[in-house]
Amino acid sequence: MLSKFRPFRSSLWDPEAALGRMERDMEKLFGRQFLLASPDQDETMAAAQWAPAVDVSEDDKEYLVKAELPELKKEDVKINVENSTLTISGERRAEKEEKGKRYHRIERSYGSFLRRFTMPEGVDSSKVAAEFKDGLLLIHLPKDEKAKPKSIEVKVQ
Repeated sequence: MLSKFRPFRSSLWDPEAALGRMERDMEKLFGRQFLLASPDQDETMAAAQWAPAVDVSEDDKEYLVKAELPELKKEDVKINVENSTLTISGERRAEKEEKGKRYHRIERSYGSFLRRFTMPEGVDSSKVAAEFKDGLLLIHLPKDEKAKPKSIEVKVQ
């Protein structure tokens, strides 16, 4: 009978077991499954909770939040601004199985998501606007007039 060679396994410290414990602790802490391969598998194929990728940028007039939401419709996304917090939530539903179709691999994540951002001071929350096109959500957070930078010319005498 052949067994897998594990040079670091000892009765005192087992790094594979330590890695497994660390993975479980991270799952509890962050509330999602990390796709680490186990020593006996080439890959782990499990559906994980997901959160859309987000970029936040700023110019003189506004902050801009861009969120990637592929295959979602605007009806599947909710945006809420309350107490200086921007919340983006929604759900990406799994494809329904079709008769005669077999899946060999499912790597895309499905399910509910929730992202929260604390808005910086100086955002005029009454003028927040959003647009959604081709799976890209753009949220415009305009700056209050008081928060916009002003240039002052210095006169030399």
